[in-house]
Amino acid sequence: MLRTNLSTRPFYNERAVHVVLGVVAVLVGALTAVTLFQMVRLSRQNTELSANVNRDRSEAVRLTREAERIRRGINQDELQLVVASAREANSLIDQRTFSWTAFFNQIEDTLPPDVRLTGVQPAIGNAGLKVNMIAVARRAVDIDEFMEKLEATGAFEGVLHRQQEDLDGGLTRVVVEAVYVPAAAPANPDERDKTVEPAKSAAGAMR
Repeated sequence: MLRTNLSTRPFYNERAVHVVLGVVAVLVGALTAVTLFQMVRLSRQNTELSANVNRDRSEAVRLTREAERIRRGINQDELQLVVASAREANSLIDQRTFSWTAFFNQIEDTLPPDVRLTGVQPAIGNAGLKVNMIAVARRAVDIDEFMEKLEATGAFEGVLHRQQEDLDGGLTRVVVEAVYVPAAAPANPDERDKTVEPAKSAAGAMR
């Protein structure tokens, strides 16, 4: 028996090819849809961010103009007065934490018998508590002794002889300037004087 293949082309499974092509088409369509969705979302976010940036810039410009307007409207004399008042308040606060008892104990230990202390003028400065002490004596050597003893305590720095004035009766009044740097505050809080008035009273007691 003669057996021959009369087919002019090989046999293909067309259904499988169609299925594969359909799956590929679905995947491509899905990827395209996802890409388009991402593009739309990113474009919307970019638009929102651009709007926020423009709004923030406009607000910054408005605030800058408002600040300039306020600065132009500030009275410089009143501003300086406020600054001076603040400094004075800080100075008073610092003085309240200053132990006048310890200070005058130091003075009492160093004051020579022939020297009288008639006044104390404290001032808070960048270097610390600067104190001007008005001393009266008959001899300049007694004032020098007082200044040397002050420096020897270690609680006074930069002791200087600022002003000198001759008084009646052969007395001399001298302003002694120094920076008071106490090593430590008194351990007992009751030992602390908290206002300038006690200092004046103590100064008067030494006359």
